[in-house]
Amino acid sequence: MSIFTEAELTYLRTQPLMRFASASLSGRPDVAPVIFQLEDDAVITAGFNIAETVRYKNVLANPQVTIVIDDLASVDPWTPRGIKATGTCSIENIGGNERFRISPKVIISWGINDTTPGIPKMERRVVA
Repeated sequence: MSIFTEAELTYLRTQPLMRFASASLSGRPDVAPVIFQLEDDAVITAGFNIAETVRYKNVLANPQVTIVIDDLASVDPWTPRGIKATGTCSIENIGGNERFRISPKVIISWGINDTTPGIPKMERRVVA
């Protein structure tokens, strides 16, 4: 059983980008738009030469991260939807290529499990 609901999984599979937020050990924040994929209960992202990125250095010093995947289902009525997950990130080497594995601990979603038009309520759950 996944940590994401079926509606959340369906939504995540339709989205091309997420925002990946990390922070240095001293708390200096960084956020970057990145592509992603799901692998079991983890969110995976990579890229070219990630060892040169701010987020790589941040994750080495501080593995606490937040990701956000969101969009507008409609602008009339205004209907935002999305998923925010906080958790930990590790760096993996798969076949000589490094990538980030994000393991959510808390998931907050809105406008996905309850699709009533208008401003949705946020649903928060601890998953680890």
